[in-house]
Amino acid sequence: MNPKIWLSSPHMGSNERKFVTEAFDTNWVAPLGPNVNGFEKDIASFLEDDIHVAALSSGTAAIHLALILLGVQAGDEVICQSMTFSASANPIRYQHATPVFVDSEKDTWNMDPQFLEEAIKDRIAKGKKPKVIIPVHLYGMPAKMNEIMAIAEKYEISVVEDAAEALGSSINNKKCGTFGEIGILSFNGNKIITTSGGGAMVSKNGELVKKATFLATQARDPAPHYQHSHIGYNYRMSNICAGIGRGQMEVLPKRIEQRRANFSFYQKELTNIPGISFVNEPEGFFSNRWLTTVLIDPEKTDGITTEDIRIALEKENIESRPLWKPMHLQPVFKDFPYYGGNISANLFENGLCLPSGSNLEEKDLERVVDNITQTMRK
Repeated sequence: MNPKIWLSSPHMGSNERKFVTEAFDTNWVAPLGPNVNGFEKDIASFLEDDIHVAALSSGTAAIHLALILLGVQAGDEVICQSMTFSASANPIRYQHATPVFVDSEKDTWNMDPQFLEEAIKDRIAKGKKPKVIIPVHLYGMPAKMNEIMAIAEKYEISVVEDAAEALGSSINNKKCGTFGEIGILSFNGNKIITTSGGGAMVSKNGELVKKATFLATQARDPAPHYQHSHIGYNYRMSNICAGIGRGQMEVLPKRIEQRRANFSFYQKELTNIPGISFVNEPEGFFSNRWLTTVLIDPEKTDGITTEDIRIALEKENIESRPLWKPMHLQPVFKDFPYYGGNISANLFENGLCLPSGSNLEEKDLERVVDNITQTMRK
């Protein structure tokens, strides 16, 4: 059997081991330490814009803390992009709040500003003004943040910007994660850089980040004994994981370049095949192209579907994956409010994520393309 081609596997640089070894040699094997501090500074420096950073155990933890800090409580409503991974929506339920899902638009596949405003107006008319908006930058493509932020400011609603998939993406050179009151990053094993598991909460508001760090370390009050005036969480990143992150930050620009090169290769080789299309960057938008995604139109492919291609690739030991199933179509969220049409549902039905790791070689990409081409010919 041919070697496995993974969808998005970790890609180590040369210095991760050095930082991890230092943690062992100095016995900093704990959820704090010099690597954590250094990693936070590295992220802040990369994002610019006077950003403060709290390194956490996951992007999910970051969203949960963000909702807590913005006062989301039981009975409140939080607007969330429907087409996303469940981690964007689950923390809303952790707080016993109600998710209100909004459809995507065709340009970026992210939250539709028109449906967003429609949802806000209707929820206010029903006597329940939403407390927070959670847009997501899918697969590294920035959402229409300028429009979303204008709507949020108009109705005075906080924005938690889920940039878990978009580290290094930007709009007019402003980095994703820095538009909202709070931004979220993920360093899961499949992300553009990884700490094996981990995430971060970022904000221009240093007090919010300070409070997040406090809550993430079990909310221990400053006393010689263990005293707690708030409910806390075990959400801090370990010094070991942060050491991996410090090495990964050194190669982040290269990883972005490699992911974008993957996209360019696929686009060049597949764009002329009838029925295959890609999502392009709107003017001023820059995507890290974390995952390269394609849409398959069965009406133009003689009935060949996304699933046909996925199965064909799987038989050749090549991992691919359908796009995220929208939250409003998930059994656990099906009874919550939804605003929009069928854009996200159609994207899910016809979309596919192709192998996009920064460690893929040209022969790997050629193998993927050859298998897709052969499947289309059948």
